[in-house]
Amino acid sequence: MQNNAQSIKQTNTKGNLWMFLIPSLLGLFLFMAPISYEGDITIPVAILAKTIQGLFGEYLVGIVTSIIIFMSSVSVLCRIKNPEFIARNAFLNGLFNPSSLWLLVRVIGGAAVAMTFFQVGPKAIWEENTGGLVLEGLLPTLFSVFIFAGLLLPLLLNFGLLELFGTLLSKVMRPIFNLPGRSAIDCMASWLGDGSVGILLTSKQYETKFYTQREAAVVGTTFSAVSITFSLVVLAQVELEHLFLPFYGAICLAGIIAAIIIPRIPPLSMKKDTFIDGTTRAKDADLVPEGHSNFSWGMELALEKAGKVKSITSVLGEGVRNAIDMVFGVLPVVMGLGTIALVIAEYTPMFSILGQPFIPFLELLGVPEAVAASETIVVGFADMFIPAILASSIDNEMTRFVIAAMSVTQLIYMSEVGALLLGSRIPVNIFELFVIFILRTLITLPVIAGIAHLIF
Repeated sequence: MQNNAQSIKQTNTKGNLWMFLIPSLLGLFLFMAPISYEGDITIPVAILAKTIQGLFGEYLVGIVTSIIIFMSSVSVLCRIKNPEFIARNAFLNGLFNPSSLWLLVRVIGGAAVAMTFFQVGPKAIWEENTGGLVLEGLLPTLFSVFIFAGLLLPLLLNFGLLELFGTLLSKVMRPIFNLPGRSAIDCMASWLGDGSVGILLTSKQYETKFYTQREAAVVGTTFSAVSITFSLVVLAQVELEHLFLPFYGAICLAGIIAAIIIPRIPPLSMKKDTFIDGTTRAKDADLVPEGHSNFSWGMELALEKAGKVKSITSVLGEGVRNAIDMVFGVLPVVMGLGTIALVIAEYTPMFSILGQPFIPFLELLGVPEAVAASETIVVGFADMFIPAILASSIDNEMTRFVIAAMSVTQLIYMSEVGALLLGSRIPVNIFELFVIFILRTLITLPVIAGIAHLIF
């Protein structure tokens, strides 16, 4: 370890310090600085995304529709003909040649977006509560976030910030969550900004061998939290805005407890602790060499990382590839899976039936109107906002509080987070996501109900 430390130290120059400091501080500001904008607390990246929405306005839905139809069509053509120029380019091949399952999902997404945009075919697919909700309510926002998050993500990834934070926070994240310290960045980016940013960051960390399969699955399903802004939207839907502090406190406490317990039980505990290529982490990877504090060793690693950046053009190119990968690769998946989940929620009794076993549990926790509350529990797997919509018609304030907080802490919903996870390279499948969703519900509900009893 000492030889390693000395070799790293020799590479660190004054130029590396500025190469680390300026981009990292800019990245911290853009992704994590909470600022007030139009009456809401948000982050600069989210504001930039809103400028895209304002700039393109009503044309944005048409742009997103064109992208999804293009991707589904070209993916089918590539499967049939497999052009040589795509096959020889790793990036294009990964973008246009998905596995058979994901090709099917893209085709479903293409069909769903075409029917929704032109309002043709079965109304169940394109109405405002199903395909219309995904296309007009969600995808324009994701499109805007993906462009800026993808372009600017190298500021967090490439200049040493995660190396510094990883070393500083390893003594907290390892013993409590059994995760690298750098995973705290994912969590902060999600809480202050957007869960989709956290998933994008996690996926890139996994692909570049900073997270093992287990770590990527845990961070993606546990730490890609819902933003403060969206929590306010959910609370406003159930007309309890005056209780924001206890509401968000309940979410944070329940989320931390879930983050401690769920990674230690199946299915997450069964994930392999190997990297994407099958290799394992060195045993001394998190150790700080003799003669160093956590901060000094973190700075050594950060400056070494910054020193490896030889060209701003290469960093910009990576940002462009990130943005293209997310916009063109993930949007069709979100449209396909999100529409399917919402059609099931809207037109079948599946989620109401699945909620029936929760009635005794809710009664045991002393939640009023347990039958009405049970109908909102599992439907959150389709979309996080649906439970709040259903809860708004419930008279009891305590029940509305519990449902709203629960819908946020459940975290896995197929209209966005679930579809993003499945569309990324993070190693989770839809069955595992549903099991994690149920486990999060069972663990967080008692915490939220307990806090609700203290308030009401």
